[in-house]
Amino acid sequence: MSGQKKGGDSGKAPGGGYTKRGKPRPGTGGYKRDRLEGKGPTPPARLRPGHPANRAAAKAAKGAGRPAPDQRGNERGADSRNRSESSYESPAVRGVGEGPEMVAGRNSVVESLRAGIPAMALYVAGRAQEDERVAESVQIAAEAGIAVLESGVPELDRLTGGAIHQGVALRVRPYEYAHPEDFYRRGTRPLIVALDGVTDPRNLGAVIRSAAAFGATGVVVPSRRSAGVTAGAWKASAGALVRLPVAQAVNLTRALEGYKKAGFFVAGLDAEGTTGVRDLSIADGPMVLVVGSEGRGLSRIVAAACDMLVSIPMASGNESLNAGIAASIALYEIAGVRARKG
Repeated sequence: MSGQKKGGDSGKAPGGGYTKRGKPRPGTGGYKRDRLEGKGPTPPARLRPGHPANRAAAKAAKGAGRPAPDQRGNERGADSRNRSESSYESPAVRGVGEGPEMVAGRNSVVESLRAGIPAMALYVAGRAQEDERVAESVQIAAEAGIAVLESGVPELDRLTGGAIHQGVALRVRPYEYAHPEDFYRRGTRPLIVALDGVTDPRNLGAVIRSAAAFGATGVVVPSRRSAGVTAGAWKASAGALVRLPVAQAVNLTRALEGYKKAGFFVAGLDAEGTTGVRDLSIADGPMVLVVGSEGRGLSRIVAAACDMLVSIPMASGNESLNAGIAASIALYEIAGVRARKG
């Protein structure tokens, strides 16, 4: 029978990734265990083929005339740029760069701890403690009751999403936002700063720092398409976030209308404004200053909700200021009006 195996045996040795008959073991894909690769995190139930939740989602999509979602959360046949906000992503995709609740680097961490940023844990690589900044960070964290955890460099790489951490990282607590109505009766003449379309956390932090310096009551940001209070905002605020509350508004226009009904004067900072910020005589009463993004300025619907549009006089009409600088100038002028009128 010159070399042919009985029973259709393929000649592959038993064990490893094969059965006694030489067939691949179920789940191995024909490879041995040491050559298998993980498939990543398990998708949500509604994206797993055959799951009841997946069938229900497909049925609902069919009823609405939309393609059923695939395992990545995209609609089959749709352009990947149109994927929904709730699409499934692996942690590796979400963790690129500095995360919203993680501060990385020796200077950034020690400055954050000095500023009193509320933190959950300090992660330190073993040799990094020899640096005086890291040693100070450990001391401040221990005195503040923040957990100090020794961590390896690969773990820090994962936690910071590949940011340059220099052997130390700080996990910041999620920020607890106020409600816009919380500012209605704070002080005899509240001053509120509202941001429209500002998406850079550093600009948000700069606005908060200026608002705190010039006696503002609080800052209001939209809950969507806007910068939130992240580690970057904490750092840019230089500790002002400890003293000045930030509120989130589901609908900024509706929040502005609520302030107007409560007796506030709403002024929008816009290059097209006909009144200079220095001539804002009504600044001595309850007021909301609305600041837009650099370049785009205020959105049309937010501008329409303002009682008045004011501008910052500049030598050239072609120049634009970022939100942090524009808010600082306007708040300085408003503080001057309030000081003169007592």
